[in-house]
Amino acid sequence: MPLLANAVGVGAALCSMTSFVPQIRKIWLERDASSVSLRMYIVTVTGFSLWTGYGVLIGSWAVAGSNIVCLLLSAAVLALKWRFSRRARAMRRAGL
Repeated sequence: MPLLANAVGVGAALCSMTSFVPQIRKIWLERDASSVSLRMYIVTVTGFSLWTGYGVLIGSWAVAGSNIVCLLLSAAVLALKWRFSRRARAMRRAGL
């Protein structure tokens, strides 16, 4: 049973971690994050921060580690949202 539980956990972690990659790639290539919900990613980053803390508190480095990766990836989406939103506002002000 521990082998099955570990396999399910690894699968879940891999799915969670890789789920952000297409979004980051799309935002980066298009230089546009207007379709990304700022509030949703703020909540997502907060949630992964809490999950990381939980993993550390219970001594589960698998939980903490996978959530650190998810935290970094979701924070990257949030940072790109902020970066490209600022750029879009500046271009609008400049009349471009």
